[in-house]
This record gives sequence, C-alpha cells and structure tokens, in this order.
Amino acid sequence: MIWEKNIRPNIFTSCAPIFSTYFLAGGYCDFSKRWTSYFFKQQRVGKKGKIFTIWKFRTMYTNQLGLPVNSKNRSSWSNGIPDTFVFKDNLEDPRITKVGKWLRKTSIDELPQVLNVLKGEMSIVGPRPETPSYAFYYSPYQTKRLDVKPGITGWAQVNGRSTINHGQKIEFDRYYVEHFNFKMDVEIVQKTIMQVIKRKGAY
Repeated sequence: MIWEKNIRPNIFTSCAPIFSTYFLAGGYCDFSKRWTSYFFKQQRVGKKGKIFTIWKFRTMYTNQLGLPVNSKNRSSWSNGIPDTFVFKDNLEDPRITKVGKWLRKTSIDELPQVLNVLKGEMSIVGPRPETPSYAFYYSPYQTKRLDVKPGITGWAQVNGRSTINHGQKIEFDRYYVEHFNFKMDVEIVQKTIMQVIKRKGAY
C-alpha cells in the first residue's frame, strides 16, 4: 500500500520538529526533579512481533518500577487476554511522582518515542506497543493488532485511552489495522491534540 510504505512515513517524520518542542519541555520538568534516570526504557512488541526498545520520560520513582501494575492471575489466559482485563486498575498509583502525573496527563511522557519513529520502529499513529509479557498471551485474534507498526497515538487512544478494557482496545486496534488511511490518521492526530488539551482519559 502506497500510503503505508511511502507517504505515511515521510509525513510523520516531518512532524518530528513540532513534537520536539514538547519533548524539550517534558525533559526540563523531568530534570528539575533530579530523578536518577532521565529516560525510562522498556522492551515492547512491534510490527509482526519484532521486539524493540521504547523510550519515555520517567514518571515513576526509580525504586518503584518493579511493582506490578495489575497482578491478576494469568494462569487462565490460555485463550488470550480476557476482554474484561484492565491494565491500569489503580488510577491513584503511588509509584507515580507529582511531576510524573502531569507528564502523563499531558502525554508529554510519550514524546521520546519520536526517536522510535525516526528509527522506523514506530509510527506517529498506530496501535500502542504491547509489552512482551502481555503479548505472550495474545490469541490469534488479538495478534492481528501487530500487523502494522505501533504508534505514539492510535484509534483506541482517541476512543477511551486508559478508560477502556482490553477487549475494547483490541476491537479498536483491529478496526484501525483493517481500515487505516491518510484521512483516518489525520483524524486521530486531531483528536489526540484535543484530548491532550482537555487532559482526557490519561492517568
């Protein structure tokens, strides 16, 4: 598809300078708290299951990163991650710093992923990249979301972000994979900007 292989990467790469302004703003706030590490990096699953390292501004206390976000028993996930599963079940996560909450609310913590876009590992728009520990449990139906590059923002993010369960996320991501085009990507970017301004759905 011409949009996927040629036009889309060039358009979104040209957006990098715009996001860099916010990238620097987030960096200043992060540095001002004198956290041990400037960035947070983590392995994620990209297109067709390829593992890569994602970058974010650190929003948690460094000695709290090992605590589980959702420690529900996964032994029953043989047929995929349950639709009712919610990744962030504690909206008042004590691991997150005060500045970190602001970075998340404004989505500035995600902006270092522009580096991943420039490296070709991600796109500006696409399903959010999953961690290997969760992607391991994907059913074939859920794996469909890995057919395109992951994005900094996506169809699921502008339709609920952290307020939807896993089943809803999969449906939104599958819809994107099957229908994405230039017009849809522009719509997602526009809606993302509005959500960031309103600080809606992010924790």
